[in-house]
Amino acid sequence: MARPIDLTITFDARPDRVWAELADLGSHPEWMSDAATVRFIGEQRTGVGTRIVAATRVGPLKARDVMNVVEWVEGRTIAVEHVGSVKGSGRFEIRPISDGTEMTWHEVLRFPWWMGGPVAEWIAGPILRSIWTGSLERLKRRVELSGH
Repeated sequence: MARPIDLTITFDARPDRVWAELADLGSHPEWMSDAATVRFIGEQRTGVGTRIVAATRVGPLKARDVMNVVEWVEGRTIAVEHVGSVKGSGRFEIRPISDGTEMTWHEVLRFPWWMGGPVAEWIAGPILRSIWTGSLERLKRRVELSGH
């Protein structure tokens, strides 16, 4: 079983401002450095049942990450199930705090045997943590520069 990656960041912005950026799934490549593109499968763009394919890249490695939105609590939570070659789950959750908003990002990914399976997961964990930490910093700048 893959080790979870948990990240937390605080924003000097109201939760509705953070949510506006987070809920715009099509704009995620603008702040997620490992997501090159996001393409929707079907017409749905928000809510449970939304399906997307993200072209991802980490260094020279590229993959298609197929995701289904399995939880959507307006203003608070988006959770996905990774159903492509790489399996697992991801969850963003925001909550108000006294001086802004706190967001947590929880991911568990399982790589197929032909991508290295558990060995690849062990190697990828610290790399993905670093990449996603940078992505959250970009999201923070994006949210905070766009106004409170």
